[in-house]
Amino acid sequence: MAFGRRRQAEEPAKGTEVTEEPVEAEEAAEEAPAQSGSEDGGPWDSEEEYPELQRLDFGSIQVPVAPGLGFQVNFEATQVDDEGNPLDGRPVAVLVQYEESAMQLQVFAAPKRSGIWEDVRRETAKDIEEEAQGQTQEGDGPFGPELLAMVPAPLTEEVLAEMPDEVREQIPAEFVEQGWAPQIIRFIGVDGPRWFLQAVVQGAAIEDEEQWQVLEDVFRGTVVFRGDAPMPPRDLLELQIPKEFSEAGEDGDEENVETFDPFERGPEITEVR
Repeated sequence: MAFGRRRQAEEPAKGTEVTEEPVEAEEAAEEAPAQSGSEDGGPWDSEEEYPELQRLDFGSIQVPVAPGLGFQVNFEATQVDDEGNPLDGRPVAVLVQYEESAMQLQVFAAPKRSGIWEDVRRETAKDIEEEAQGQTQEGDGPFGPELLAMVPAPLTEEVLAEMPDEVREQIPAEFVEQGWAPQIIRFIGVDGPRWFLQAVVQGAAIEDEEQWQVLEDVFRGTVVFRGDAPMPPRDLLELQIPKEFSEAGEDGDEENVETFDPFERGPEITEVR
């Protein structure tokens, strides 16, 4: 349920309007753009001094790797055949998997002088409550304000059949009978210099502190490469496929990096519209 770009045509991006503020204040704003990261540091802008870690290079973001992590790239179709099957596509998100948890990362262009996370939280909450019939609640986390959502997840026979036996056996009988179960999703955002990084977390890490700590360290250690090209606010920054993905497939080494089918949806946890 990532925010849609349709609102760009409906209202101007905040922070881009002409104001009557004095020249001195305007110059000060240019010298002090939105800052990235939490009080403890990270996520990082590529122009900052950031800690040296082993990272996968996805182009606009570099994501830390660690034992037990799996990575997948989510694609959005750009061409389809007559039957609607994808022929070509572009990478739009990085999915980080750890045990029973998943975190999807997306990075967007943002205005130079203001962040967009406040607007994104409000729009995301509205979409969830009106379109998904879910519930939302704002709170504070290690990276500042965040959004917690509960949405009804379908439990059809097809969905149940695809679940591992140990997972299916833990689902309460009343959820199976009603055909849906409550699903908790955590939205985290950080405004950086001319970029916005969003993480969407689901799975055991919502309540399991150990699994969350692994994903938090990944998010905190991520570096954003915004580039100098002008882009409309909320446009996705371009992602690339790391060379390690193809090397893993050639060498058969998949300990830390998973091979993937570009058009296999996999465990997507947001919708890119």
